[in-house]
Amino acid sequence: MGRKWNNIKEGKAKNDAQKTRVYAKFGVEIFVAAKKGDPNPESNAALKAVLERAKTYNVPRTIIDRALEKAKGGSDENYDELRYEGFGPNGAMLIVDALTNNVNRTFSDVRTAFKKNAGNLGVNGSVAYMFDSVAVIGVEGKSEEDVLESLMEADVNVRDIVAEDEQVIVYAEPDEFHAVQEALKNAGISEFTVAELTMLPQNEVTLEGDAEVSFRKLIDALEDLDDVQQVYHNVDFGDE
Repeated sequence: MGRKWNNIKEGKAKNDAQKTRVYAKFGVEIFVAAKKGDPNPESNAALKAVLERAKTYNVPRTIIDRALEKAKGGSDENYDELRYEGFGPNGAMLIVDALTNNVNRTFSDVRTAFKKNAGNLGVNGSVAYMFDSVAVIGVEGKSEEDVLESLMEADVNVRDIVAEDEQVIVYAEPDEFHAVQEALKNAGISEFTVAELTMLPQNEVTLEGDAEVSFRKLIDALEDLDDVQQVYHNVDFGDE
């Protein structure tokens, strides 16, 4: 399962423009999570998960606080959670999650991104069954044995533990997300390199030549959309 960490790693912002876009999306996601429940992360598991994830992307505290204050202030702004499923070339599959205050705009933008980049939108359920919902937590400075021992002592079940890229990646069921984090924090780990509730493909495909170029453009076009929060796919881009 370890190779699939690349799907998350590739989504990390690499320049200032990307970081600004990512931070803005986190602002919306934090606001929505806080507004749907208690703005206190200790009593709102969804908000706590978003904030843990935000830390791994180095989202500035000012953006987090602004989103929380907006939710506490009773803003009447509402967002719909949307999921689109689609196809790229040669067996490539995508899941696109969005938060939007204008459903028609978002659908039009997503559909256009697919059409312009050799992709096709599918119906609900056409792709999602080929992905698994998984919690992914990454740490540095610990061995696989150390991590496994910490999780066993806390009686936390995981799907897999893999050492790669000078870190240890833990894959677990989504409902074990916080349990894994707490066990590792109790073992002295204060920072996580990745903390995601994500969708990982059951099988991966590789693309070459024009097909790979088109698919990369499709991913970029989707991630550039303000309303799109996450893009999951089943393409293995190698050792990037």
